[in-house]
Amino acid sequence: MKIFFHLIFTMSLLSTLPGSGRVYLPEQEILNQEIYRDVSYGNDPRQKMDIFLPEGRTDSSTNVLVVIHGGGWNSGSKEDFIPYIDSFRKRMPGFAIFNLNYRLYNGSNIFPAQEEDVKLALKYITSKASGFHINTKKIVLLGASAGAHLALLQAYKYKDPSIAAVIDFFGPSDLVAMYEKPWHPFVPHALEMVTGSTLSKNRDLYKNSSPATFINPASAPTLIFHGSNDPIVDVSQSKLLQKKLDSAGVKNELVVYPGQRHGWYGNTLSNSFDRIESFLKATLK
Repeated sequence: MKIFFHLIFTMSLLSTLPGSGRVYLPEQEILNQEIYRDVSYGNDPRQKMDIFLPEGRTDSSTNVLVVIHGGGWNSGSKEDFIPYIDSFRKRMPGFAIFNLNYRLYNGSNIFPAQEEDVKLALKYITSKASGFHINTKKIVLLGASAGAHLALLQAYKYKDPSIAAVIDFFGPSDLVAMYEKPWHPFVPHALEMVTGSTLSKNRDLYKNSSPATFINPASAPTLIFHGSNDPIVDVSQSKLLQKKLDSAGVKNELVVYPGQRHGWYGNTLSNSFDRIESFLKATLK
């Protein structure tokens, strides 16, 4: 028994750096990069995601970036974001990235089907956090167009403290305003298709599907991008969003690119990515 206690005592001395008080513990396993394609988070064929887990991730340091594609709620795919995933991974190596598909309107799957899918995907990600070795206490949502609308809606409506920031590329923010003051005659018709109703018949559905409805002082910090000449989602939607965020005292930034339309490339896109990187470094402290 004396030999056993002597051995334990000796090991404790060897594990401590003299004069520092720091104890050396066995090194944690360095996890390899892993990529999974078309992982199901629900029973519908569209309820799939691609998962990009970085090398060296840990349960405490690896945050989550959820990416949501656009396409007017009736088209598009997670494949639309594939050209940009590598850039996200290089710029934000401390993030695990989840690139989502969701059910599209096709005569069925009317609102709030798409909203429900994003909520279900986040539930799946959170439930698998320990197996993925990721930290789901700081989730960033990023979407483009209809995907930005879904990201904003998820961030504001459910008041989930784990959502630490949302990145909005030219997303609709107020469906009621879109319907009442359309910038194109087709806008109300498009909204009627995806909601299955007119504003006069179901105003509550339009309000409950509008991210701006749910903004409050606890809403997630938001970075907004828009082109001044966007013919699909008018820049007024992002200006309205910023006004409501400012009124609630929510940290936000609106970047309007002069002359740009519904999406951009080259140096302008690089500038967007630079701003995302800076915004997240300042926000996720």
